[in-house]
Amino acid sequence: MNQDEIFMKRAIQIARCGEAGAAPNPMVGAVIVYDGKIIGEGYHRKYGGPHAEVNAINSVQDSQLLSKSTIYVTLEPCSHWGKTPPCCDLIIDKGFERVVVGMQDPNQNVNGQGIERIRHAGIEVKVGVLKDECEALNNSFLTFHRMRRPFITLKWAQSSDGIIGIRKTVCDVGQTNTQVLRISTLMNQMLVHRLRTRVQAIMIGTETALDDNPELTARLWDGPSPIRITIDRHGRLGKDLRMLTSGPETIVYKNQILGEIMYDLHRRGIQHLMVEGGKKLLESFINEGLWDEARVEYGTTEALSQTGSDDSRITYAPILKSAKIVREMMIDGHKVLILLNSQSQ
Repeated sequence: MNQDEIFMKRAIQIARCGEAGAAPNPMVGAVIVYDGKIIGEGYHRKYGGPHAEVNAINSVQDSQLLSKSTIYVTLEPCSHWGKTPPCCDLIIDKGFERVVVGMQDPNQNVNGQGIERIRHAGIEVKVGVLKDECEALNNSFLTFHRMRRPFITLKWAQSSDGIIGIRKTVCDVGQTNTQVLRISTLMNQMLVHRLRTRVQAIMIGTETALDDNPELTARLWDGPSPIRITIDRHGRLGKDLRMLTSGPETIVYKNQILGEIMYDLHRRGIQHLMVEGGKKLLESFINEGLWDEARVEYGTTEALSQTGSDDSRITYAPILKSAKIVREMMIDGHKVLILLNSQSQ
């Protein structure tokens, strides 16, 4: 690993500190190096606040060293006015000797203009250092701008015998109750709620909304709850459902054409969508190739051993196509796989 890669690696590392606050902006890290040593660091802490380059420059104690320094940035410095001034102008104003960029910004408001303006000012610019790692840092941001749809994460939990749901009716003292299969451990539930704070929207199907009546909030983790989405093609959802009566915004679509829904979510600025099922909705996304990432939890119990009733409804887990395992974890005794769609990368 050469010197540029070492310092870009550090910029990537500190960029992740903005995971909870940067969205819908990308996570960005910046490192300032003088004479082979880091003299300043910064990352994009919060949407609407100063960008990584500004925070890194402000952290340097001796500003006279900036004109003799190199700044490493994971993403191309912005070239337009948004909630903050253009970072490329600040870099030019400080007279940096050299700028190293991890990846070009796909946002049409930037898309190479920041790099060009810095070069035009006579500053050396190197682009593409650890590009793949910089892109992986902001996969939802890239998918949103390149494919004009949200980055889509599928999520489900399945038993050791491949079942995601068993519903059986139990009669007790003249009352009829529905028992639902529970697979996820409390720790895994908390981590899913953590993921909910990192996405902009969460989607379920009609049957899940009716059967589970979920809140779809991030109540088990500190952070914002996502926009909730469901489909009600035939007007079956009652107005008393939890996701319709309290909590964050809920969007109800009257059609099942996923392409049109994804177009509308892009129009609304939703960069990351999590789909929590059930099977029919999950398979609709899988069959159309509309998924980028999947989080699958594997329980340790055989679900079929929990039922012997003829009136049970058994639902087997969907099968992913073109899936590539990128991470395997053991969490609270359950195996959890993170998979990517190799055809969408």
